[in-house]
Amino acid sequence: MIIESDAIVLKRFPYGESSIICRCFVKSMGKTSFIVHGAHSKKSSKTAYFQPGNCIEIVFYYKDNRDLQTISKISFSKYWKAIPYDLKKIAYTMAMIELTDKCISENDTHIDLFIILLEALETVEKEATELNLVFWYYQYQLLTQLGFKPDFHQSELDFIPLPNPYGTPNTKKIFDYFENGEMGIHKKIKLVKNDRKIISEYLNTCLNIHFSELKNIKSLKILKSLLN
Repeated sequence: MIIESDAIVLKRFPYGESSIICRCFVKSMGKTSFIVHGAHSKKSSKTAYFQPGNCIEIVFYYKDNRDLQTISKISFSKYWKAIPYDLKKIAYTMAMIELTDKCISENDTHIDLFIILLEALETVEKEATELNLVFWYYQYQLLTQLGFKPDFHQSELDFIPLPNPYGTPNTKKIFDYFENGEMGIHKKIKLVKNDRKIISEYLNTCLNIHFSELKNIKSLKILKSLLN
């Protein structure tokens, strides 16, 4: 079966001397793995497409009995002009990409989540400030779209205490925006250190309860060190 779809690159690693294996969040199919022959070669024009966070349009041959699919045609669907040259934008992008890779399953379609991730990446690309709100909003939507929508009135989850998400008036405003499908940027809410701590700890606690592989995400550690 030949499939044409938009995709977001999640991860790549070398395979053999000249090929790569690339995991992508494919809009029409969910997380899908591909083998790309010749893409690991320095002379290959394919290499540039398969950087994590890139938005591409692909045509590929899909076979149910095959773990690695084969791409026949590829092009960029979006070009990032700011993200590759800004360490903070790179860190937020990679954190969202790595979270997505860890949380979604192979061949499990999540079109709405794909659209939300693309919107978040576009916002990181164009905005100079409030990128933390974009990231938190994506964390909230990741939980919601995968069936774990936060209940802000719940004090514990699976016998694990939850931080109070409404610990300050500002954090309540932010989570209210998230519930209404808004990122909360350009709302002139001046978050202080305690606000940021409450929002971050609440979302990270929820994610770590539902997804066991998130404690060693490198991009989150890099992001934390940059912000500190």
